[in-house]
Amino acid sequence: MDRERILSGMRPTGRLHLGHYIGVLSDWVKLQEKYKCFFMIADWHALTDRTDTKEIKENIKRVLIDWLSAGLDPQKSTLFVQSHIPPHAELHLILSMITPISWLERCPTYKEKLNQGGENNYGLLGYPVLMTSDILIYKANRVPVGEDQLPHLELSREIARRFNHLYGEVFPEPDSLLSKTTKILGLDGKKKMGKSYENYIALADEPEVILKKTQRMFTDPKKIYIGDPGHPEECNVYNYHKIFGESSGEDLERIFQDCQSGKLLCTSCKKNLAAILIDKLTPFRQKKKELEKEEGILQKILKEGEEKALTVASSTLKQVKEAMEI
Repeated sequence: MDRERILSGMRPTGRLHLGHYIGVLSDWVKLQEKYKCFFMIADWHALTDRTDTKEIKENIKRVLIDWLSAGLDPQKSTLFVQSHIPPHAELHLILSMITPISWLERCPTYKEKLNQGGENNYGLLGYPVLMTSDILIYKANRVPVGEDQLPHLELSREIARRFNHLYGEVFPEPDSLLSKTTKILGLDGKKKMGKSYENYIALADEPEVILKKTQRMFTDPKKIYIGDPGHPEECNVYNYHKIFGESSGEDLERIFQDCQSGKLLCTSCKKNLAAILIDKLTPFRQKKKELEKEEGILQKILKEGEEKALTVASSTLKQVKEAMEI
């Protein structure tokens, strides 16, 4: 029996960070053991909120290296660049003809971007249609998402239902595969981790950079003086210890108690965290340095992924046109 298919992707907007790893990549590495996975570098999606495209080509290479360094295996998953598969764009055009504008205008991300002052263009408005095309062109059965992305997936299901109603059963309605999201804020403890906020630790950061960044992390706002009792449940540094320390053999209960009693200094707590992160990311950095020298291997992986993805996508597009009699 064929394994169920999964489609997911990331935009090539820069180096990946701990937020990407905890929220997405670590799950992908596990999913590739159970599902037939298609993971795309979504370069077209990167155009929805930027006109400066100079770094996209280089970022595609960076994302691929980060994926491979984190454990994605091209022998187990199909890794490819979105724009290298023309059927994505053609299906997007077809689906845009049957998608009411009112469906797109209610999309939470569209409203959020407009409220943040984003440019109101079709790329932003039609983003969910392109996303639907990405999913349906591979007839993906499941899509790994967090709860905040469920409205987008439901819209994809609505578009699939509308097409099937108009032209016959072609697409499966993709189900969500809810990821076990681990809440990790940026180093400032206020916003999600992101390059634009300058509050991130990149997976490829060198040890001295990690140490410097952790020393800048915000701690318990109620702990003012040395020896003051701490409130670890309100401390972003302690949250990082909970996420990364347990697998390193840390005694979290002792850290909690020492913090509460005022015995554990914030500077010491940050140094301990830096050591854990440096150790955790060492294999990643080593793998990345090896891959950066293997331009031919990287190109070969993307070429093979392109061929696999194009075979599936072209077959689906053929079925779409036959159903529509066009």
